[in-house]
Amino acid sequence: MASLPLVGLPTDHKQIGAHPFLAVGEKYARAVVDGADAVPVLLPTLEPALPLRQFLESVDGILLTGSVSNIEPHHYSDESSYEGNLLDPKRDATNLALIPLAMAMGVPLLAICRGFQEVNVAFGGGLYQKVHEQPGFMDHRENPDDPLEKQYGPAHAVALTPGGVLADIAGAESAHVNSLHGQGISRLGAGLAVEAVAPDGLIEAFRHEGAGFLMGVQWHPEWRVRENPFYLSLFQAFGAACRARAAQRTQRNDS
Repeated sequence: MASLPLVGLPTDHKQIGAHPFLAVGEKYARAVVDGADAVPVLLPTLEPALPLRQFLESVDGILLTGSVSNIEPHHYSDESSYEGNLLDPKRDATNLALIPLAMAMGVPLLAICRGFQEVNVAFGGGLYQKVHEQPGFMDHRENPDDPLEKQYGPAHAVALTPGGVLADIAGAESAHVNSLHGQGISRLGAGLAVEAVAPDGLIEAFRHEGAGFLMGVQWHPEWRVRENPFYLSLFQAFGAACRARAAQRTQRNDS
């Protein structure tokens, strides 16, 4: 296990009974192991934040997970938050600072769902708080009454940008993905390039145009990652970038 790259996963805040907990969904940690062939390491999202540069120097990649919570709207607009919106300000504080620092330090980053939205906001982008209420957009939310197999099953196709990273990974011009999100990109962040769009035109994936690996997807490729060749190939590409980073860190430590 010591030779495998280390992937950091920032945590969510969960209230369980009378006590707050720091947590990450098991499916994300499992996807790091089974899909990226790496070891997951949790980054506690505390306030004040832990020394992020020191943490990034010790890992070979970052996976930003999905969550039931959303980013506080004041980070990307002057809108107020809607009633009942679940928020996680400590995660916001950690991740919105972590993302540009990770890119500057050349740490590979894969962002999923809420993490995808965090990357967009970190680079100055905006979000729709309720995509389904925007004219011309479909309802991208899952039915909470459906079994998980259906919630995470194929929901719609995405058109992959010709010549893009995802088109190369998929070996195709389109792919079918799941859809379990209420929010989405209204304005693309600086330096981000579109990698996939939904049939209604909503941006579903992007990469950063700078050097290194920074990929964000709105869907959930972590779900049973080894059963879906497209999802698995994405995690394998992330894992390859993490192994390259690990080799660089080893060289520096040995010199």
